[in-house]
Amino acid sequence: MTEHSLWRFSRALHRAINERQFDELEALIDDDVQWAIYGPIDMFPFFGARHGRAAVLEVCRRIADNVRVHRSERESIMLGVDSAASMMRYSLTALDSNKPISLRLAQFAQFKGGRLVSLRVIVDTFDLVEQTLGRPIHLPKIA
Repeated sequence: MTEHSLWRFSRALHRAINERQFDELEALIDDDVQWAIYGPIDMFPFFGARHGRAAVLEVCRRIADNVRVHRSERESIMLGVDSAASMMRYSLTALDSNKPISLRLAQFAQFKGGRLVSLRVIVDTFDLVEQTLGRPIHLPKIA
């Protein structure tokens, strides 16, 4: 039995972010990859949709410029032959402020021939924005 593509991709992504080693990650991304991280693009410019390996690697470099990954935990995961869906918790540090960040997200990945062809990430942005601002967000009460 061979290792699932998600495990190789996850290790390479963490190495790219924490150690700025992008060669292994580049080899695991399809030329025509579709990539999207859903969240407030005005606060986090590396969120949003990207197309193509070069654009995705640039996003990964921008993420590496902003955070360091300390820990990741999979809360749940479903693996298919060439797909994966998971709920994740990350412990990060913002590099500019040395502030800890706790992040929860869902990711949906598709692979072809061991390479990532599609990634969709949905971030718990309400909590992330509160942590970034350093204060709670007060929303109007809805009856």
